[in-house]
Amino acid sequence: MAKTIARFVCQNCGAVTAKWQGRCDTCGEWNTLVEEQPEARAPGPAGKAAGGRRIEFVGLKGRAAPPPRTTTGMAELDRVLGGGFVPGSVVLVGGDPGIGKSTILLQAAARIAAAGRRTLYISGEESIDQVRLRALRLGLTNSPLGLAAATSLRDIAASLEEEREATLVIIDSIQTVWLDSLEAAPGTVSQVRACAAELTRLAKTRNFAVVLVGHVTKEGTLAGPRVLEHMVDATLYFEGDRGHQFRILRAVKNRFGATDEIGVFEMTDQGLVEVANPSALFLAERRGNISGSAVFAGMEGTRPVLVEIQALLSPSTSGGSPRRQVVGWDSGRLAMLMAVLESRCRVSLGQNDVYLNIAGGLRITEPAADLAVAAALVSAATDRPTDPDTVFFGEVGLSGEVRQVAHTDNRLREAAKLGFASATLPRRVARGGRAASAPDGLKAAEIGHLADLVAALAAAPPARRAKPAEERASA
Repeated sequence: MAKTIARFVCQNCGAVTAKWQGRCDTCGEWNTLVEEQPEARAPGPAGKAAGGRRIEFVGLKGRAAPPPRTTTGMAELDRVLGGGFVPGSVVLVGGDPGIGKSTILLQAAARIAAAGRRTLYISGEESIDQVRLRALRLGLTNSPLGLAAATSLRDIAASLEEEREATLVIIDSIQTVWLDSLEAAPGTVSQVRACAAELTRLAKTRNFAVVLVGHVTKEGTLAGPRVLEHMVDATLYFEGDRGHQFRILRAVKNRFGATDEIGVFEMTDQGLVEVANPSALFLAERRGNISGSAVFAGMEGTRPVLVEIQALLSPSTSGGSPRRQVVGWDSGRLAMLMAVLESRCRVSLGQNDVYLNIAGGLRITEPAADLAVAAALVSAATDRPTDPDTVFFGEVGLSGEVRQVAHTDNRLREAAKLGFASATLPRRVARGGRAASAPDGLKAAEIGHLADLVAALAAAPPARRAKPAEERASA
């Protein structure tokens, strides 16, 4: 008999080593190597000698109808999914503990079941009584949802094999499901990979949609190897701070819809409530005539979103390097933008502590936010507020030029819909014989260099200073 050779698998990145060591050489994480037995492989050759049959190849031309959808009744969730769940698809949902993954899936499953479709919810982390208590709080106890608590993959697979009319199956979570033929603990790389592969096979053969809930690491990424994200059809991240009422559901992979699409929800006592107009909600608490604030007209997938960018500068008192604190944006891009302002526009920022915040808990990744961040920084440095009725968007290059960005028309229409009077944006180039025009009632101020923005803000009147508490009391 062949000797069984043990191997050590990193539970963070999936790297395999022949011996245990405290630190993974691939990802650099400590104490993540766990001993696992190698997975069994079928002996013998593959191909025609092993009984394989020839596959048929066809051309690209032919019938390709769009896949049918099962809508959830939650417009924000359907937007992120691309229109609803596709039969036979596998969706992976990740997020921090307590962010609301189980809540939103229970709400969606209850609505689908109430519409007359067979829906199953299998919980591996909570008992049936715990799920029922959540359903009672959400007012979902009358929904004909199939509920079970199980962790054995053999039991789950045997039950799903007998289901003939199932439309949606939710597994909460994939890290708790285990296969007894593998000598590894639940949640390890081998268990997660094998269980996900079997559930994917069941989804494809039985033609029902499967939702897998996944844990995340301390960096915010899905736990386990990246192979799990490659196996599924869509990957959704549930973002937000548990101390904040807003939740962002973001699609980072979707074979049946657009990526980088977002859905906005608000956490309430009755569960997650959809936010149909997130721009108005993000700007609801904005105060005008305050230096260091600018409104950014951004795009999240196909949705335009307006959000406030706040900057604060204070003299550094630490004696060492000034602090750079960023919430909701890339700190490396902030450093680049500050260097451009100092080198190309003579705006002194280096000796100040800089704090940048994206209000509302939204995280922005697109470079179109450069111009709005620059406006907030210059406004804070010169103590000149930006026009409260103006939005900003545009990419900034290393020479200080303001470059064009995509979806200009959608950004301007969203700004006009919310009552903004003007927009500062890059110079638009005619495409197809004409340049894009601003909506009626919105004035477009096109600039070509960051120095134009600095000059415009320097000419603005200074910000009002709030009176101290004793002065307000005497008045």
